[in-house]
Amino acid sequence: MNTTKEIKLFKANERGFANHGWLQATHSFSFANYYDPEKIQYGALRVLNDDLIAPSMGFGMHPHQNMEIITIPLSGLLKHRDSMHNQWQEVKPGEVQVMSAGTGVTHSEINGSPDKHLSLFQIWIMPDTHNVAPRYGQKSFSTEERNNAMQWLVTSMDSDHEGSLKIHQNARIGRINLSEGKEYSYNPLSDDHGTYVMNITGEFEVDDNVLEHRDAVGISGGSFNIKAKEDSDILVIEIPM
Repeated sequence: MNTTKEIKLFKANERGFANHGWLQATHSFSFANYYDPEKIQYGALRVLNDDLIAPSMGFGMHPHQNMEIITIPLSGLLKHRDSMHNQWQEVKPGEVQVMSAGTGVTHSEINGSPDKHLSLFQIWIMPDTHNVAPRYGQKSFSTEERNNAMQWLVTSMDSDHEGSLKIHQNARIGRINLSEGKEYSYNPLSDDHGTYVMNITGEFEVDDNVLEHRDAVGISGGSFNIKAKEDSDILVIEIPM
Protein backbone atom coordinates (compact mmCIF):
# COMPACT_ATOMS: atom_id res chain seq x y z
CA MET A 1 0.00 0.00 0.00
CA ASN A 2 1.22 3.52 -0.81
CA THR A 3 1.74 5.32 2.50
CA THR A 4 4.13 8.04 1.34
CA LYS A 5 2.39 11.28 0.42
CA GLU A 6 3.55 12.67 -2.89
CA ILE A 7 2.74 16.07 -4.42
CA LYS A 8 3.43 17.01 -8.03
CA LEU A 9 2.79 20.49 -9.45
CA PHE A 10 1.47 20.99 -12.99
CA LYS A 11 1.85 24.65 -13.96
CA ALA A 12 -0.63 26.02 -16.49
CA ASN A 13 2.07 27.59 -18.67
CA GLU A 14 3.88 24.24 -18.97
CA ARG A 15 0.96 22.47 -20.66
CA GLY A 16 1.01 21.51 -24.33
CA PHE A 17 -0.70 23.90 -26.75
CA ALA A 18 -1.96 23.55 -30.31
CA ASN A 19 -3.49 26.33 -32.41
CA HIS A 20 -5.67 24.81 -35.13
CA GLY A 21 -7.34 28.11 -35.99
CA TRP A 22 -10.87 27.00 -35.16
CA LEU A 23 -9.56 25.16 -32.07
CA GLN A 24 -7.22 26.42 -29.35
CA ALA A 25 -6.32 23.21 -27.47
CA THR A 26 -4.32 23.10 -24.26
CA HIS A 27 -3.21 19.64 -23.13
CA SER A 28 -2.38 18.67 -19.53
CA PHE A 29 -1.09 15.32 -20.81
CA SER A 30 0.41 13.99 -24.04
CA PHE A 31 -2.20 14.14 -26.79
CA ALA A 32 -2.16 14.16 -30.60
CA ASN A 33 1.02 15.99 -31.69
CA TYR A 34 1.94 17.03 -28.14
CA TYR A 35 4.22 14.50 -26.45
CA ASP A 36 5.97 14.80 -23.11
CA PRO A 37 7.32 11.54 -21.63
CA GLU A 38 6.91 13.09 -18.16
CA LYS A 39 3.23 13.82 -18.81
CA ILE A 40 1.68 10.71 -20.33
CA GLN A 41 -1.02 10.38 -17.67
CA TYR A 42 -1.71 10.74 -13.95
CA GLY A 43 -2.80 7.34 -12.68
CA ALA A 44 -5.91 6.35 -14.64
CA LEU A 45 -6.36 9.98 -15.82
CA ARG A 46 -5.17 9.92 -19.42
CA VAL A 47 -6.43 13.20 -20.93
CA LEU A 48 -7.46 16.62 -19.68
CA ASN A 49 -7.88 18.96 -22.62
CA ASP A 50 -8.81 22.61 -22.09
CA ASP A 51 -10.42 23.51 -25.43
CA LEU A 52 -11.66 26.77 -26.94
CA ILE A 53 -13.74 26.15 -30.08
CA ALA A 54 -14.72 28.84 -32.59
CA PRO A 55 -18.39 29.53 -33.42
CA SER A 56 -20.10 26.82 -35.51
CA MET A 57 -16.90 24.73 -35.61
CA GLY A 58 -16.06 21.40 -34.02
CA PHE A 59 -14.93 17.79 -34.30
CA GLY A 60 -16.42 15.62 -37.06
CA MET A 61 -17.49 12.03 -36.45
CA HIS A 62 -14.58 10.01 -35.03
CA PRO A 63 -14.25 6.73 -33.09
CA HIS A 64 -13.36 5.81 -29.52
CA GLN A 65 -12.99 2.48 -27.78
CA ASN A 66 -12.51 1.39 -24.14
CA MET A 67 -12.33 4.85 -22.62
CA GLU A 68 -14.51 6.81 -20.18
CA ILE A 69 -14.99 10.29 -21.70
CA ILE A 70 -16.28 13.19 -19.61
CA THR A 71 -17.05 16.63 -21.03
CA ILE A 72 -17.61 19.72 -18.87
CA PRO A 73 -18.68 22.88 -20.78
CA LEU A 74 -17.53 26.07 -19.04
CA SER A 75 -19.11 28.63 -21.37
CA GLY A 76 -20.98 28.53 -24.68
CA LEU A 77 -23.11 25.76 -26.18
CA LEU A 78 -21.91 22.23 -26.96
CA LYS A 79 -23.84 20.03 -29.40
CA HIS A 80 -23.23 16.28 -29.54
CA ARG A 81 -24.27 13.42 -31.78
CA ASP A 82 -23.17 9.80 -31.77
CA SER A 83 -23.69 6.27 -33.05
CA MET A 84 -25.98 5.58 -30.06
CA HIS A 85 -28.79 7.54 -31.75
CA ASN A 86 -28.17 10.82 -29.91
CA GLN A 87 -28.78 13.53 -32.51
CA TRP A 88 -27.32 16.98 -31.72
CA GLN A 89 -27.88 16.80 -28.00
CA GLU A 90 -27.31 20.22 -26.38
CA VAL A 91 -24.92 20.32 -23.40
CA LYS A 92 -24.76 23.66 -21.58
CA PRO A 93 -22.57 25.11 -18.81
CA GLY A 94 -23.73 23.60 -15.54
CA GLU A 95 -24.23 20.26 -17.27
CA VAL A 96 -21.81 17.35 -17.51
CA GLN A 97 -21.70 14.66 -20.20
CA VAL A 98 -20.23 11.16 -19.86
CA MET A 99 -19.73 8.53 -22.51
CA SER A 100 -18.45 4.99 -22.01
CA ALA A 101 -16.88 4.09 -25.34
CA GLY A 102 -16.57 0.39 -24.50
CA THR A 103 -16.74 -1.86 -27.56
CA GLY A 104 -16.74 1.20 -29.80
CA VAL A 105 -18.62 4.40 -30.48
CA THR A 106 -18.34 7.28 -32.94
CA HIS A 107 -19.35 10.83 -32.08
CA SER A 108 -19.14 14.45 -33.14
CA GLU A 109 -18.84 17.53 -30.91
CA ILE A 110 -19.47 21.04 -32.25
CA ASN A 111 -19.94 24.59 -31.03
CA GLY A 112 -23.70 25.10 -31.31
CA SER A 113 -23.42 28.89 -31.32
CA PRO A 114 -22.98 30.91 -34.55
CA ASP A 115 -21.29 33.82 -32.75
CA LYS A 116 -19.80 32.76 -29.38
CA HIS A 117 -16.79 30.61 -28.53
CA LEU A 118 -17.22 27.34 -26.66
CA SER A 119 -14.93 26.63 -23.70
CA LEU A 120 -14.83 23.11 -22.26
CA PHE A 121 -12.80 20.46 -20.48
CA GLN A 122 -12.57 17.02 -22.03
CA ILE A 123 -11.42 14.31 -19.64
CA TRP A 124 -10.47 10.72 -20.49
CA ILE A 125 -10.24 8.13 -17.73
CA MET A 126 -9.03 4.62 -18.48
CA PRO A 127 -11.74 2.08 -17.52
CA ASP A 128 -11.41 -0.84 -15.13
CA THR A 129 -13.66 -2.97 -17.36
CA HIS A 130 -13.09 -3.33 -21.11
CA ASN A 131 -15.51 -4.04 -23.97
CA VAL A 132 -18.65 -2.91 -22.15
CA ALA A 133 -21.72 -1.82 -24.11
CA PRO A 134 -21.35 1.87 -25.07
CA ARG A 135 -23.48 4.20 -22.97
CA TYR A 136 -24.28 7.91 -22.69
CA GLY A 137 -25.21 10.09 -19.72
CA GLN A 138 -25.90 13.78 -19.18
CA LYS A 139 -26.96 15.76 -16.12
CA SER A 140 -27.42 19.34 -14.93
CA PHE A 141 -25.81 20.33 -11.61
CA SER A 142 -26.79 23.28 -9.40
CA THR A 143 -24.02 25.83 -8.86
CA GLU A 144 -25.38 26.67 -5.41
CA GLU A 145 -24.89 23.10 -4.21
CA ARG A 146 -21.11 23.38 -4.60
CA ASN A 147 -20.70 26.59 -2.62
CA ASN A 148 -18.07 25.61 -0.02
CA ALA A 149 -19.09 21.96 -0.42
CA MET A 150 -17.84 19.23 -2.73
CA GLN A 151 -20.35 18.39 -5.47
CA TRP A 152 -19.74 14.96 -6.99
CA LEU A 153 -20.35 15.08 -10.72
CA VAL A 154 -19.07 11.61 -11.64
CA THR A 155 -18.58 8.47 -9.53
CA SER A 156 -17.98 4.77 -10.07
CA MET A 157 -20.64 2.37 -11.30
CA ASP A 158 -20.09 0.53 -8.00
CA SER A 159 -20.55 3.65 -5.88
CA ASP A 160 -23.80 4.11 -3.96
CA HIS A 161 -23.55 7.89 -4.40
CA GLU A 162 -26.83 9.18 -5.80
CA GLY A 163 -27.16 12.12 -8.16
CA SER A 164 -23.85 11.68 -9.99
CA LEU A 165 -23.09 10.35 -13.45
CA LYS A 166 -21.42 6.93 -13.52
CA ILE A 167 -18.28 5.53 -15.16
CA HIS A 168 -16.50 2.17 -15.31
CA GLN A 169 -13.65 3.04 -12.94
CA ASN A 170 -13.18 3.43 -9.18
CA ALA A 171 -12.79 7.16 -9.68
CA ARG A 172 -14.71 10.33 -8.98
CA ILE A 173 -14.87 13.88 -10.30
CA GLY A 174 -15.98 16.75 -8.10
CA ARG A 175 -16.28 20.50 -8.21
CA ILE A 176 -16.31 23.03 -5.39
CA ASN A 177 -16.67 26.82 -5.29
CA LEU A 178 -14.59 27.83 -2.29
CA SER A 179 -15.04 31.35 -0.90
CA GLU A 180 -12.05 33.52 -0.01
CA GLY A 181 -10.56 32.43 3.31
CA LYS A 182 -12.50 29.15 3.43
CA GLU A 183 -10.80 25.76 3.79
CA TYR A 184 -11.76 22.27 2.68
CA SER A 185 -10.20 19.03 3.91
CA TYR A 186 -10.11 16.33 1.25
CA ASN A 187 -10.06 12.65 2.13
CA PRO A 188 -9.42 10.26 -0.79
CA LEU A 189 -11.18 6.94 -1.23
CA SER A 190 -7.92 5.19 -0.36
CA ASP A 191 -4.19 5.85 -0.02
CA ASP A 192 -3.75 4.00 -3.33
CA HIS A 193 -5.63 6.78 -5.09
CA GLY A 194 -4.28 10.06 -6.42
CA THR A 195 -6.23 13.31 -6.73
CA TYR A 196 -5.64 15.79 -9.54
CA VAL A 197 -6.77 19.25 -8.42
CA MET A 198 -7.16 21.96 -11.07
CA ASN A 199 -7.79 25.66 -10.64
CA ILE A 200 -10.62 26.66 -13.00
CA THR A 201 -10.67 30.24 -11.67
CA GLY A 202 -9.39 32.04 -8.58
CA GLU A 203 -6.37 31.34 -6.40
CA PHE A 204 -5.93 28.79 -3.64
CA GLU A 205 -3.41 26.69 -1.75
CA VAL A 206 -3.16 22.90 -1.62
CA ASP A 207 -0.95 21.97 1.35
CA ASP A 208 0.87 25.33 1.00
CA ASN A 209 1.31 25.02 -2.79
CA VAL A 210 -0.25 28.08 -4.44
CA LEU A 211 -2.38 27.37 -7.54
CA GLU A 212 -3.28 30.19 -9.90
CA HIS A 213 -5.51 30.12 -13.02
CA ARG A 214 -5.45 26.63 -14.61
CA ASP A 215 -2.56 25.42 -12.44
CA ALA A 216 -2.99 21.89 -11.11
CA VAL A 217 -1.48 19.60 -8.51
CA GLY A 218 -1.49 15.84 -8.12
CA ILE A 219 -1.57 14.46 -4.58
CA SER A 220 -1.24 10.77 -3.77
CA GLY A 221 -0.89 8.82 -0.55
CA GLY A 222 -3.20 10.69 1.81
CA SER A 223 -5.52 13.53 2.75
CA PHE A 224 -4.83 17.19 1.99
CA ASN A 225 -6.15 20.67 2.67
CA ILE A 226 -7.40 23.33 0.24
CA LYS A 227 -7.50 26.99 1.33
CA ALA A 228 -8.93 29.73 -0.89
CA LYS A 229 -6.85 32.91 -1.15
CA GLU A 230 -9.71 34.36 -3.21
CA ASP A 231 -13.05 33.02 -4.44
CA SER A 232 -12.12 29.90 -6.42
CA ASP A 233 -13.78 27.37 -8.74
CA ILE A 234 -11.97 24.05 -8.25
CA LEU A 235 -12.07 20.76 -10.16
CA VAL A 236 -10.94 17.50 -8.53
CA ILE A 237 -10.36 14.21 -10.32
CA GLU A 238 -9.60 11.25 -8.06
CA ILE A 239 -8.34 8.10 -9.74
CA PRO A 240 -6.48 4.85 -8.94
CA MET A 241 -2.72 5.24 -9.32
